[in-house]
Amino acid sequence: MYREEIVKNIIDNGVVAVVRTKHPDKLLRIAEAIFEGGIKHIEITMTVPNALKMIAEVRGSANAKIIIGVGSVLDSDTAQKAIDAGAQFVVSPIFNKEIIITAHKNYVPAIPGTFTPTEIFNAQEQDADIIKVFPADVLGMSFLKSIKAPMPNLKIMPTGGVTLDNAGEWIKSGACAVGIGSALLDERAIEDNNYSKLTENAKRIINSINSVNRPKSVFV
Repeated sequence: MYREEIVKNIIDNGVVAVVRTKHPDKLLRIAEAIFEGGIKHIEITMTVPNALKMIAEVRGSANAKIIIGVGSVLDSDTAQKAIDAGAQFVVSPIFNKEIIITAHKNYVPAIPGTFTPTEIFNAQEQDADIIKVFPADVLGMSFLKSIKAPMPNLKIMPTGGVTLDNAGEWIKSGACAVGIGSALLDERAIEDNNYSKLTENAKRIINSINSVNRPKSVFV
C-alpha cells in the first residue's frame, strides 16, 4: 500500500488506535477486536515489551486490512528498524525531521508530534503526512480552530484528551483524524480477555466520528 493511500485511509477512517500495553502476547487479539469495531489503523508503541518483534508478528498474522504502525519513535534508527519489522506508518511524540526523512525514504507516512504553531509549521514544511498535536488535552479544541485559521490546509491529528464520545467534536474543531489510547484500551478488559469490550469501545468512537458531517474530499 502506497504512502498516499495509507494517509487517505487514516483520514477516511478518522482514527488511529494507540496500543500501549504490558501484555504483548495479546496484541494480535487486541488489534483484531479493535478492527472488528471499525478502527483500521493500529499504532503499536515502542514502549510495548519486545515492540519490534510484536510489530512483525502482528503484521504477519493479522487481517491484511489492518494497517499496523509504530508509535513513540524518537529517532530515525528506531523508525528504520520498525519499518523493517513491518510498520506501515511512523508516529512520534516529537518533531524530528530525520524521522520524517527515514519514513519517506521507505515510502511510509510520517506523523510527527508537535505542540506549538512553529513546530506545526516546521512539520508541514518538512512534508509531514499528518501532524500530531500532543498532548492535545493541554491545548484544547479551540487551539485547533485557531491554528487552522492561518493554515487551513493542515492535516492535524490530536492525541491526548480524545475520548470515546468526544472524537467527533475534535473532528468538528478541525482535526482530520484523532489518536486514542487509554480511553479505548480498557486494561481490565484486556487482563480478563474481554475483547468484546474493546470492540464495543471502538464502535463508540467510530459512531462519534461518523456523527459529524465532514466532506472527506477536503482532506484528501
